[in-house]
Amino acid sequence: MRAEVGALPDIGRREAGGWLVPAAAALAIAALPLALSPYGQDVVVRIAVYAIFALSLELLVGATGLVSLGHAAFLGIGAYVTVLASGDSGTSLALLVPLAMGAAAAYAIVVGALSLRTRGVYFIMVTLAFAQMAYFVVHDTKAGGGSDGIFLYAKPVLAIGGTTLLDLGRRVPFYYTVLAALVATYAFIALLLGSRFGHALAGIRVNEQRMRAAGFATTPYKLAAFVIAGALAGLAGLLLAVKDGAVNPELLSWHESGAVLLMLIFGGIGSLRGAVLGAIAFTLLKELFQSEALLGPLASHWQLTLGLTIIAFVAALPRGLIGLGARIRGLVRGRAASAAAGRSP
Repeated sequence: MRAEVGALPDIGRREAGGWLVPAAAALAIAALPLALSPYGQDVVVRIAVYAIFALSLELLVGATGLVSLGHAAFLGIGAYVTVLASGDSGTSLALLVPLAMGAAAAYAIVVGALSLRTRGVYFIMVTLAFAQMAYFVVHDTKAGGGSDGIFLYAKPVLAIGGTTLLDLGRRVPFYYTVLAALVATYAFIALLLGSRFGHALAGIRVNEQRMRAAGFATTPYKLAAFVIAGALAGLAGLLLAVKDGAVNPELLSWHESGAVLLMLIFGGIGSLRGAVLGAIAFTLLKELFQSEALLGPLASHWQLTLGLTIIAFVAALPRGLIGLGARIRGLVRGRAASAAAGRSP
């Protein structure tokens, strides 16, 4: 009852450097506002939001072997709920977070309960169909603002007793809020995959029939993973709505689902670090190819150049960017072995 994605590495394995590498990366990102312009900070925030989105899908694709082409529905639902619940005067962040994540999780329960009855390409198409349903609901209703979408007029704040603790309308506090959300998402998924639940997901991905023979009811595990992934995508949607100050139906389109799947392929399926790397690379390449200052008239055809670049990267690095280090080490060892063989009598 899973989509076939081929042999995948054990996503729950301990990666080189353990927690030291992601912790060092988080500290480096935390120091970036000291050196970046407002535009640079905006790009980093966008990368971090999409990294959360990619990590949520990695829980399905890399950990469970479920390839979804409708994951953008949960991103869009989280974003739309954020804007609609904020109204004209705004709403507390403490209320918006559970609302956005809860709405996305609720839709994920419905989608998962029905789509998990299928497998392979049928599962992919069913998730796509549910995402398109959500897309047309917001596109064709007055509440969703139609094709133009709706604006977020008041950014959420976190206040206690009339004292504002966090104002997401300010650039720097929002920057660190998004960074904290990314760190929390990464740590949560890493701990989840190291637990008994994560080991069960790994077993389901490798051989679901054997897991059933061992006495595991696999469907509840897959549904739980689907709902958690949907809730985390809803969190990314909330942050994206606050960042852009507006939402539109394109957030729920299959293009967005395809883009986040490309991030995983680009970074390397089966690795949390790969999901983050894929989000970084995809966003930066998109920025590069859309820049008229750098590419001139070619910038209007950025989809073509981005697509060709991704194809080239995937052909050169089948394991994604996360496998670049192993590829380089293999080439170095191969050349060293060839040189040693050439020197031997």
